[in-house]
Amino acid sequence: MKIDQTTAAVVTGGASGLGRATAEALAAAGVKVAIFDINEEQGEAVAAAIGGTFCKVDIMSEESVVAGFERARAAHGQERICVHCAMTARGGKTIGRNRETGELTRLSTEDYEFAVRGILVASYRVASLSALGMATLEPLEDGERGSIVLTASVAAQDAQIGQVAYGSAKAGVNGLALPMARDLMDLGIRVNAIMPGIFHTPLLGRLPDKVLDALNASVPFPKRLGKPEEFASLAMELVRNTYFNGQAIRLDGAIRMAPR
Repeated sequence: MKIDQTTAAVVTGGASGLGRATAEALAAAGVKVAIFDINEEQGEAVAAAIGGTFCKVDIMSEESVVAGFERARAAHGQERICVHCAMTARGGKTIGRNRETGELTRLSTEDYEFAVRGILVASYRVASLSALGMATLEPLEDGERGSIVLTASVAAQDAQIGQVAYGSAKAGVNGLALPMARDLMDLGIRVNAIMPGIFHTPLLGRLPDKVLDALNASVPFPKRLGKPEEFASLAMELVRNTYFNGQAIRLDGAIRMAPR
């Protein structure tokens, strides 16, 4: 897809981390960017810095996401690009022991369901609502109307102990890419997913240096955490390269996660 100053994009989770880097990369290419995020202060600051629009959106709420798209489209027009980075989850082992009592406990169905809603259902919600709007656009070269990029994780393929909810929900995000791409093929809308490995996001930045050093050493090459701008670079390629469709791509320095 050729992108320029007439192109609009929506980036969820754009106030920080991978989403912020992607929003910045899109804006640097001239794209009009709307940031969806729950963090109003950071979201407004990033939007102002890139000349974009901030929309306070809770991805767990259908009404909030619908309202976010309405506001973004009122400001910039219908988006041709949607990059979904936002998520929320709860975790724990399927069966574990209470640290105080030693009693066996189970990850509750409610906590598991929360992770699925915050990762998988939210991905479908954002992508399908964006696609519904993209379908109204005039086609570009090859009949293309839009590009959707979802964020999975290497945990979709090698989740660690305690990641049963996170890993299976992220695997579901990978599972969305191909059938959704096929659903949308006659409309000229592409769908791909990125599986980032261990990236240097604000959350990891709060870890002790000793822990960060161990994480860096665990990556085969290069021996460091991924940079958010490297995620953004791949997202931009997935948008620009029209022959990418229905793919789930690892971006991980060749890491394969150990059980723990």
